[in-house]
Amino acid sequence: MKTSNLFSKWGTFKKGMDAESIQISFANHLQYSLSKDQYTATLRDLYHSLALASRDRMVERWIRTQQMYHDHDMKRVYYLSAEYLMGRALINNLINLGIYDETKKAMNEINIDLDEMAEMEPDMGLGNGGLGRLAACFLDSLATLEIPAHGYGLRYEFGIFDQIIRELSQVELPEIWLKYPNPWEIARPEYSFIVRFYGRVKQTILPDERLATEWVDTSNVIGIAYDIPVCGYGNNTVNTLRLWSARATNEFDLEYFQGGDYFKAVEEKNISENISKVLYPNDQFFVGRELRLKQQYFFVSCSIQDIVRRYLTKHASFDQFPDKVAIQMNDTHPSLAIAELMRILLDVHGLNWEKAWDITRRCCAYTNHTLLSEAMEKWSLSIFGNLLPRHLAIIFEINRRFLREVSACCIGDEDRLQRMSIIEEGEEKKIRMAHLAIVGSHSVNGVAELHSRLLREQEFKDFDDMYPGKFNNKTNGITPRRWLLASNFKLANLLTKQIGSQWPGDLEQLTNLGSLAGDKIFQKAFGDVKRHNKEHLAKIVMDLTDTVIDPGSIFDVQVKRIHEYKRQLMNIIRVVYCWLKLKDSAGLEWYPRTFIFGGKAAPAYHTAKMIIRLICHVAEMINHDRSTNDRLKVVFLPNYRVSLAEKIFPAADVSEQISTAGFEASGTSNMKFALNGALTVGTLDGANIEIMEAVGKENIFIFGLNAEEVQALRPHYNPREYVHKDPYLEKTIDLIRTGLFNPEEPDLFGPLIAQLLSDDRYMVLADFEAYHQCHLLVDQTYRNTNGWIQKAILNIAAMGRFSSDRTILNYNRDIWHASPLKIGREASAD
Repeated sequence: MKTSNLFSKWGTFKKGMDAESIQISFANHLQYSLSKDQYTATLRDLYHSLALASRDRMVERWIRTQQMYHDHDMKRVYYLSAEYLMGRALINNLINLGIYDETKKAMNEINIDLDEMAEMEPDMGLGNGGLGRLAACFLDSLATLEIPAHGYGLRYEFGIFDQIIRELSQVELPEIWLKYPNPWEIARPEYSFIVRFYGRVKQTILPDERLATEWVDTSNVIGIAYDIPVCGYGNNTVNTLRLWSARATNEFDLEYFQGGDYFKAVEEKNISENISKVLYPNDQFFVGRELRLKQQYFFVSCSIQDIVRRYLTKHASFDQFPDKVAIQMNDTHPSLAIAELMRILLDVHGLNWEKAWDITRRCCAYTNHTLLSEAMEKWSLSIFGNLLPRHLAIIFEINRRFLREVSACCIGDEDRLQRMSIIEEGEEKKIRMAHLAIVGSHSVNGVAELHSRLLREQEFKDFDDMYPGKFNNKTNGITPRRWLLASNFKLANLLTKQIGSQWPGDLEQLTNLGSLAGDKIFQKAFGDVKRHNKEHLAKIVMDLTDTVIDPGSIFDVQVKRIHEYKRQLMNIIRVVYCWLKLKDSAGLEWYPRTFIFGGKAAPAYHTAKMIIRLICHVAEMINHDRSTNDRLKVVFLPNYRVSLAEKIFPAADVSEQISTAGFEASGTSNMKFALNGALTVGTLDGANIEIMEAVGKENIFIFGLNAEEVQALRPHYNPREYVHKDPYLEKTIDLIRTGLFNPEEPDLFGPLIAQLLSDDRYMVLADFEAYHQCHLLVDQTYRNTNGWIQKAILNIAAMGRFSSDRTILNYNRDIWHASPLKIGREASAD
């Protein structure tokens, strides 16, 4: 590493965008921030120094952005999300800053491999599935579109978990993503807020006969802000992701310590800091449920207090609050924002109920992400009332007034009152958080056309009848900066060569590829890029699983959170089904195929973890079968995350989007695969429908029951009938059940198969034949190489409408109404 000459380049700490300035900045940080030189620096030190050098170039823009928002008194969008699946930041930030090429040049000149260095960065452990990745894409688009915005979330010390496969089973390890300092975050202890729990509600009649309410005798925690800059692409905007970390109000009790009770001396610190310790604690037990509710309220309370603080720096009353504040709740996790904003307006600032409620409803908007009734968050009154007694009283009052409104609208309809009430009656009364979010918001949106329609027609029909126009659709999107420009350099360069360099900021320009889809020269270049990406992924698969896979085979990929409705089980059953046919039919036409799975199962989700075990057991046997393993391989990639996904999507040929129709809200991996030239095998579910409309039915493989057919079949569905119709399927199911793939524990998968045969809620067996026939068509189509590549290019060309930029523009047009601001010169600080 030729870095010795860098340390002789003294002078001004440059923040220029050229290679020399980047080198000097990098060397300065290595020496003065990390106290290392070219002899002692590790690869991680080099990454950290370059990250700091990159951050320097964001900070000036960041300060200027916040100054101008303040000076222009801009309406701001506040995006509240329990998750942000950010991935790695270095390469993405270099691209958005416009200095990737100069940085690569700077590192090459001193014999440092930028890509190897970037691998030192851990994924930020702030999210799990699509909900968190969507939030991250939205932050990127908000900054790129120059919309004044702040993200709010929790600074989890540990992420969901690191997944390893041990003895063919998922094992969870702590995701220690903060083991080393995070160079992207800046602590803001000056922005700290008291968050209260437990206690009681005290009411006093004032001399003017007004009722004053106080929340007293509380147990308090401090929320400390940590800020991460979010850089827009091709502009000077840098927005903020503010994360909250919990600290004790009294971290160390000297009296206990001096008395020899050393554990008691730090007990309060440990209890308080558990709040931001881990993403989604196991809520199978009371302590876990209470901690999860604590997390949600802690993050919401800090965020709402911060929003109010910022507003009051420019305003003496709350009259303009809805004109300056748009709060978007990403699913029900932040829905306590409604009760917390009401508490602050009522108890802290003395507004009357009517004005406080009007302000709250005009500011708040709610995005629903699920049709699964069990995923609609509910909290028992006993837990909620003990932890948040003031908020329970506020919710009771919201519900009382709301039910009066319903009664006036639908006189005598007691069933409707029960269905719509925020409080669910039953053996254990519960608060329906989705109902609170709907009642307290001026907008409720789904995330795909089908999902939004089902919300209006089924799940929340009563609310849609009562509030026509409140429900709307905002189909999800993905940022092309990360999911093509940063993760698939060779394809991005090929596209830029053909259609120019503007497409990352205007994805609709991809339509210009349509005329090239049949061009043999372009098809050859595209095929070469795909082959390169598949070879790269094959090396990663070898490193992770010790399995050799053939880059010439079809890469058939299903990577996503493991859940029964996503039907990884149907996929692996078909793998076994095809394996048996291959073994029995030497002349069977079968294009070599590699089935690639990945995804995490929630630690307490037994069935999902059993599906992972089945995939791994099947892979072990099939991959060692010399009669077929040149034509069929199965791999399960452990610890699926953003940085791994960025290597998988560019290499995929087939994208498995096979959820039971009516269960997937949208999905975004379907968009990422298609943007990288994979063809979709999917059901008429979520955004698959809109992808089909965009790419054309001839360029996608659709199969199975639609949402209405699923509901119609359910009352008289007998899964065993479908098994008995197909001898190979019957044999497949029986071999799994009786332990062919796990002779040491032959009964291991018996309960999984028994559940499938008796209660196939997600219609795996009903859709199996259609799924198999669909894949026979895939096999046939893939044999025509140019025809397949043409379809892949047409998929890419149709992806413009699935940019998160388009999604954010629609949110802003219909819900937020925030004016973009082009960042100029400095102004006074916020």
